[in-house]
This record gives sequence, C-alpha cells and structure tokens, in this order.
Amino acid sequence: MENQDINEENMNKQEETIVQNENTSEENVTVEPTAEELLAQEKDRYIRLYAEFENYKKRSTKERMEFFQYANQDMMISMLGVLDDFERALKEIGKNGNPADLQGVELIYQKFKSRLTEKGLKAMEVNAGDSFNVDLHEAITQIPAPSEDLKGKIVDVIETGYTLSDKVIRFAKVVTGN
Repeated sequence: MENQDINEENMNKQEETIVQNENTSEENVTVEPTAEELLAQEKDRYIRLYAEFENYKKRSTKERMEFFQYANQDMMISMLGVLDDFERALKEIGKNGNPADLQGVELIYQKFKSRLTEKGLKAMEVNAGDSFNVDLHEAITQIPAPSEDLKGKIVDVIETGYTLSDKVIRFAKVVTGN
C-alpha cells in the first residue's frame, strides 16, 4: 500500500508540475507575426522610403535649378544702374548732341541690353494710366490726378522695373494720382 501511495503522490506531483508548466508557458508565449505580415510591413516601409527619396530628389533638383537661375541676380541688379545711365545719356545726346555720337552710344546700349536679356532680364511694361499694383510698382509720391480717370492709377513712370526669370528684382518707381 505504501508503494501505491508513493506512486499516487508522484503522479499528483507530476500532474501539478505539468499544469504549472502549461500555465507559465501560456503567460510567456507571445504571438509572433506570420511571414506574410512581416513581408507586408517591410514592403510598406520600403515604399515609404522610396517615396521619401523621390521627393528629396525632386526638391534638390528644383533648388539647384533655382540656384543657377538666380545666381547672377546680384550682378544683374548692379548692372541696372549702368543700364539707367545709358538711357539717360541717350536722352541727353538725342536732345543736343551729334547724331553720330547718338548712333554709337545707342549701338553700345543695345548690345549691353541684349546681353542682359539673354541672361533672363526683362523690363516691365508700365505706362501712365495703368492700375497701380503693389507687387510690381513702388509709389514714390502721389499727386492730384490730372483727370478723373487717373485717380488711383499711375500718372508717371520715374524708373523702369525689371524681372529676372519672372521674379521682380527691381520695382518700377511710379507717381500715382489721388
């Protein structure tokens, strides 16, 4: 009988150990993702990374193009003073100068202006009677409008405005009527 009691005790202990092992193994078991889920996660990560890289390439290409397009902006701005001086000289020589002198200065002026135009410089077309636009014009002063239709409009253009590849580098200086 003793043997039988010992065997029963051993069996009970083994059953308890098995139940304890099952309980602890259930607590420690984590659900691992399947291979398909892992593949889908990695594929999603790859697509996002690829899209981010493509956006970076486009952005850096655009920035590089803008840099080259506007790299000579400072030089162009400094040349505008020379261009203005040429225009003033042409007016003065035309009033009371020698026609041969006028022709020579005009030739140099046209050549200089064409070189600047090749690099993207464009003069703004601003005339008396045009509407005043803050994005393109700088009002130097206001005067009483000579006529009723010139109120709030440009009366006179003092200095020509210029754009470099559709970006204003010098506003047109104008007189407006009030």
